[in-house]
Amino acid sequence: MFKGYLSLVLHAHLPYVRHPEHENFLEENWLYEAITETYIPLIKVYEKLIKDGVGFRVTMSMTPTLISMLEDPLLQDRYVRHLDKMIELSEKEMDRTGDDPNFHGLALMYNRKLNEAKETFLHRYNRNIVNAFKEFQNKGYLEIIGCCATHGFLPLLNVNSSDVRAQVHIGVEHYTKTFDRLPRGIWLPECGYFPGVDKVLKDAGIKYFFIDSHGILNADPVPKYGVYAPLYCPSGVAVFGRDIESSKQVWSSKEGYPGDVDYREYYKDIGYELDYNYIKPYIHPSGLRINTGLKYWRITGKSSYKEAYQPDWARDKAAIHAGNFMYNRQKQVEHLSSFMDRKPIIVAPYDAELFGHWWFEGPMWIDFLARKIFYDQDTIQMITPYEYLFEYPINQISMPSASSWGYKGYNEFWVEGSNDWLYRHIHKAGERMNELADKFSGYMNECNDNLFKRALNQAGREIVLAQSSDWAFIMKTGTMVPYAHKRVKTHINRFTRIYHDMLNNTIDEEWLKEIEYKDNIYSQIDCGKFFVSSLDLLKQKKEKVRSL
Repeated sequence: MFKGYLSLVLHAHLPYVRHPEHENFLEENWLYEAITETYIPLIKVYEKLIKDGVGFRVTMSMTPTLISMLEDPLLQDRYVRHLDKMIELSEKEMDRTGDDPNFHGLALMYNRKLNEAKETFLHRYNRNIVNAFKEFQNKGYLEIIGCCATHGFLPLLNVNSSDVRAQVHIGVEHYTKTFDRLPRGIWLPECGYFPGVDKVLKDAGIKYFFIDSHGILNADPVPKYGVYAPLYCPSGVAVFGRDIESSKQVWSSKEGYPGDVDYREYYKDIGYELDYNYIKPYIHPSGLRINTGLKYWRITGKSSYKEAYQPDWARDKAAIHAGNFMYNRQKQVEHLSSFMDRKPIIVAPYDAELFGHWWFEGPMWIDFLARKIFYDQDTIQMITPYEYLFEYPINQISMPSASSWGYKGYNEFWVEGSNDWLYRHIHKAGERMNELADKFSGYMNECNDNLFKRALNQAGREIVLAQSSDWAFIMKTGTMVPYAHKRVKTHINRFTRIYHDMLNNTIDEEWLKEIEYKDNIYSQIDCGKFFVSSLDLLKQKKEKVRSL
């Protein structure tokens, strides 16, 4: 008899990077790497588990920006081109390493994996792997939850309530168009919560969301079961808290599984190691050395000395670590169930890109974990949060505390010396967007195909693109900072021009058309309508009620 539940949650997200004006754009590689190393390996794990009759459950957010890129024909074509180039490199590597017993088998492995990725992407799912995850959801194994429009960090956008509402509602509408149903749950970007945001979620039809441990533990009143049962916010929306113990075992740089000496070393890639003239056709056309994904070394130890990667050793470790993770969850559940009047739920959320991209063996670990839970024990069962709420619809009402899962647990990571400058521009733009929406939204409803409607919707797209939490994150971490600066400034400048052009009735249709092509996200959504002020929104609702 099962005594408790494990909810494995994977947050799949990438910032929106699409540059049709450039033939080769470096940051687009973020998407290509994630498809090859994370999303396709996860698809293959899910397919095999289903084929083998393993009853697993995984909850997975897929952000609107990620889905939009995965469904974009331009980026799909560019990914195939990227994949073909990597397959060519792997074939050259098979020849080059032919006499090297340490690396030849690895070259063969990468060639096989790349060809399998091409088969999955190009032939099995006809370039659109979103349909794979949609299929897993329709079969009941995967619960896909929504996210905000561009992963905007809501606690720092709340200067303008319409910005928060737009981030949530655009995300929900995009999810609905993609998966033909409303999302039951949502991933708050960076788990950024502030009291009151749950009301916005309720208005959008959301049933549950996640926050970090201290957001639950510091709730008022104090939660009876800590993070091992959901709470209901006063709005009625349920909230689940991250379990500290299970997170530490995977996330911790010192104690987590991914740092094991037998796992593949991420930071040593042939793109940096091999002769420049040999590798030049496979790095950036500018000559900049980049990761190719072909990595031949294992972590080995803390020094710079690295030994050859041994796939069999790594596979054995993944099985051991999956068993260890399951054992620890069993012990947790046995202890918790001894004093709880319901089965506890352990919520274990991680960035999806950890599995496969950063931690090469991550998808394999998930495969082992699901099989071990299904076959080897009867203490815990995998579950989705919505299934848990169905089983336990009555829960404690409490107000969670402001929190995030970032550094120190609050807002510091996204507003400090390296990135605080951007918020005055984002907040001013949000204020102006609110003004445009209030002024023109009524007119837009009367005329479905006009220049002002296009301009208002594009203004909304530029605003949410500027609001992405990724830009502040990049500035803080110090990687690709010039690109993050450029993105914020570009979107704010485009918005500002639209703002003045709309007020002065001087819209340049050719320029607008160009921007619509470059920043084409949410082209099927009327983004402008979500920025109407609360007062005008209330008026619209009253008018709608009167008309009925």
